[in-house]
Amino acid sequence: MTVMFKRAALAVLSFTMLSTASAVYADTYPSKPITFVVGYPPGGASDVITRLIAGHMQTALKQPVIVKNQPGVNGNIATEEVAKAPADGYTLLLGTIANAINASLLKNIHHDVNKDFIPVVQFMSSPSVLVVTSKLPVKTVDELVALAKQKPGALSYASTGSGSSPHLAGELFKLRTGTDLLHVPYKGAAPALTDVIAGHVQTGFKTALSALPSMQDGSIRPLAVADKQRMPDLPDVPTMAEAGYPDFEVLSWNGIFVPAGTPPEVVQRLNATVNDILKDPEIDKRIRGMAGRPGGGTPEAFRAFVQSETEKWGEVIRKNNITQQ
Repeated sequence: MTVMFKRAALAVLSFTMLSTASAVYADTYPSKPITFVVGYPPGGASDVITRLIAGHMQTALKQPVIVKNQPGVNGNIATEEVAKAPADGYTLLLGTIANAINASLLKNIHHDVNKDFIPVVQFMSSPSVLVVTSKLPVKTVDELVALAKQKPGALSYASTGSGSSPHLAGELFKLRTGTDLLHVPYKGAAPALTDVIAGHVQTGFKTALSALPSMQDGSIRPLAVADKQRMPDLPDVPTMAEAGYPDFEVLSWNGIFVPAGTPPEVVQRLNATVNDILKDPEIDKRIRGMAGRPGGGTPEAFRAFVQSETEKWGEVIRKNNITQQ
């Protein structure tokens, strides 16, 4: 009885000490600068949103938040770096749709995005839009599908490169519609958009931010928004569900990931801080000005979303035998 009592007392003492240490850590976090690793070059949309939020985090947390750009391999170099970092809340990763894609696309990957990271909070999401060159005589998704089925392999779609979200969106479209379209990869959004405008390539999924001016001036014709709701900037353009293709969502998204094992109190502190930042009317305005929708929410909701994205794009990659090129 005495031995059992001692063991029980030790267990309670250990639990109390751990709880106290955890509470103290949460109260003092952060006590030094935070590094925020971004897997893309300076100046791009991912970098811009990170620096916007990081600046406000710095004010709220009263510690420097240093943005470190580590581009390469569709964001995977940055991801591998943060996966190896201490799980203490001082090294953050900008998680994006690329992480969900890379999980199935890349062969030499040394982490599991759903096991080695904790999704903390989403910053924003921006839908892709199915567009066609204005030279193509179609005005609806059904008309595009009908034309593609009349001429299998004759129509082509542009992407920003093999394995990119516009590439996988095109492959998802082929799966859902039973069409045969030729994939034409480009090195970046600008040349891909230019060739759709010129009619050299007939269609493609474009991020709203990059293609909105061309949609509004008539250079390209938007057929549908790949989201659950219509875009305020394109109120007359239906969603893919309204066009007859439910559960067809292609969102460019981003948010904070931290290494697995990061203390829950730190995760909650980061989550609460960013949620407060996203409530700022000026931040809301800036994000919507990027053709985006502010994120926020709980870590649990973000984790479920990342898991669903990983599964969706994994299925597209497997069914279409997509490999890294």
